[in-house]
Amino acid sequence: MAPEAESGFTMIEAVVALALVAVLLVAIGSLVATNSRGVRGLEQHVTLAETARLIATGLPRNGEPMPRNLAGRVGGYRWQMRLSPFLDQDAVVQESRFTPVRIELRVRSPSGAVVSLETVRLQSRDMR
Repeated sequence: MAPEAESGFTMIEAVVALALVAVLLVAIGSLVATNSRGVRGLEQHVTLAETARLIATGLPRNGEPMPRNLAGRVGGYRWQMRLSPFLDQDAVVQESRFTPVRIELRVRSPSGAVVSLETVRLQSRDMR
C-alpha cells in the first residue's frame, strides 16, 4: 500500500493550479476589455459616418447655389461645411454652365471624435 503522504494533491499543487486559473482569467478579461474598446470605437466611427451622410443628403441638388460656410447641430453632433473652388480659375472651362466646387465636411461627436470628408460638386454658374 502507498503511504498517505502520496495520495491526493499537495498544498503547493493546489496553489499552482489556482495561480494558473488566475492568469487565464486575467488574460481573458484583458481580451474582453480590448474587444469592447474596439467595438466602441467602431460604433463611434459608424455613427459619425451616418451623421455625415445625413448632413450630405441635405445639400442642394441640381447645381443649386450653396453658402460658402455652413454649420449646425444634428442630434448632439456639431458639423461644419466649407466650400472652395476646386480648380484655379485659369483651368475652368469658361463655356461650361457649371463649375466644380470642393466641399469639406467635418463632424464632431459629443465625445470629441471627428470625421472629415471631402467631395466635389458641380455648381451652376448662373445661380452664384
